[in-house]
Amino acid sequence: MTRSGTLYYPMWLAYAVGYLEKLGHEVLFIDAPAQEAASADVCERASAFGAEMAVLDTSTPSIYSDIEVLGELKRALPDLYGVLVGVHVSALPVETLKLSDAVDAVAFREYDATLAELAERLSRSRDDETLREIRGLAFRSRDGEIVKNQPRPYSENLDEIPWVSRTYKRHLGTAPYFYGHSRYPLIVIVTGRGCPFHCTYCVVPQTLQGHTYRTRSVEDIVGEFQYIAREFPEVKEIMIEDDTLTANRKRCRRLAGALIEAGATTIPWSANARPDVDYETMRTMKKAGCRLFCVGLESGDQTILDNIKKGTRIEEIRRFVKDARRAGILVHGCFMVGNRGETRETLEKTLRFAKELNPDTAQFYPIMIYPGTADFAWVEQRGWITTRNFRKWLTDEGLHSSVVSNPDLGYEELVAFCDRARREFYLRPSYVLAKTLQVIRHPGEARRVLKAFRTFYRYLLAGPAEAKKR
Repeated sequence: MTRSGTLYYPMWLAYAVGYLEKLGHEVLFIDAPAQEAASADVCERASAFGAEMAVLDTSTPSIYSDIEVLGELKRALPDLYGVLVGVHVSALPVETLKLSDAVDAVAFREYDATLAELAERLSRSRDDETLREIRGLAFRSRDGEIVKNQPRPYSENLDEIPWVSRTYKRHLGTAPYFYGHSRYPLIVIVTGRGCPFHCTYCVVPQTLQGHTYRTRSVEDIVGEFQYIAREFPEVKEIMIEDDTLTANRKRCRRLAGALIEAGATTIPWSANARPDVDYETMRTMKKAGCRLFCVGLESGDQTILDNIKKGTRIEEIRRFVKDARRAGILVHGCFMVGNRGETRETLEKTLRFAKELNPDTAQFYPIMIYPGTADFAWVEQRGWITTRNFRKWLTDEGLHSSVVSNPDLGYEELVAFCDRARREFYLRPSYVLAKTLQVIRHPGEARRVLKAFRTFYRYLLAGPAEAKKR
């Protein structure tokens, strides 16, 4: 659950589905949250399909409930082979297998090729020795031994993996998915995997995809843009979900030029960026249809940025936001509180910084630590983790929670600050006026703004206690 009404595409699972289908496997792809499907519905559909292997994407706060669903699937299909994937199991593959006998295997790190090899081998034999040859797999042997194989090298030729938009078209559609900062409806793709930066909190590079930025060819990306424009007439935006598209600015300019040359600029697009992009690159990206940067600004205090190895400077951030505004590109600013060295004074400093920068939209949230990250190890070393019961990573209403007990700045205080920061940021008369004018002048933004506000307003106006009652 999110306060903005965001529902993400199951993107990495969708890439794996496309890869499996490319190799001739028949796949039933269910996004149960998006389809509001209960576990009984999932079991019924899997049984009718005659599933032989089930792959569930899981996370730290959902690990126990996902394992329970896998158990239900295996009771409905006793011969089913159950596999878990995702950042949590990549960090803790052996520990995950120990949680339940329902879990037959874990595909850790990037799993497209691992699942394809597993499916092919299982179609011939479930012999333990055969499974021991699959890199990137941890599994339970016939005698109950837990075996962790060698990791699989990261995929280098990403053009070999089918366009994820084709998988959306075939299996999911676009209607359920919404990002608060993006025009609706949208399509989410990646043009590369891995992130060259080493922020201490970021879970995907540290557990799933590594710190080398591996990219698709520009020609392949342009082809997918053209496919989306042709096959999804309803789509109003493409979100490029690379951890940091702008890590290679020369490539950004090359991609923008290719999109312009091919005439593939009819759908606006957004991207994750760092606040270090130069103005000329921004101008070129804007001409190619770039509408918005989603940027991890994190803090208004330089010491905290240094503590989390962000690699950005306060003055650089100011320049970036100014240049983006000059180039006509919107900025969605992400501010994360509770980082190493956080104090009540730095919290207020961050809020003042957010108001000063005045991005188009902003989000404020307490840090969440996840197994496999440097921050998790740092907090655990200090004895600040209150429980290893991963159910506690969620609140009763399904929102992200925290299990970090910092003696100087408690989680409840961080949550209260974020609630206040949202109200102070979004309810400024100048901001409300600017958004009203934006909707009037740019009708394409109206649907996004109104849809986000309908879900979000209760938290802004009533506060969390009152919102919980509604």
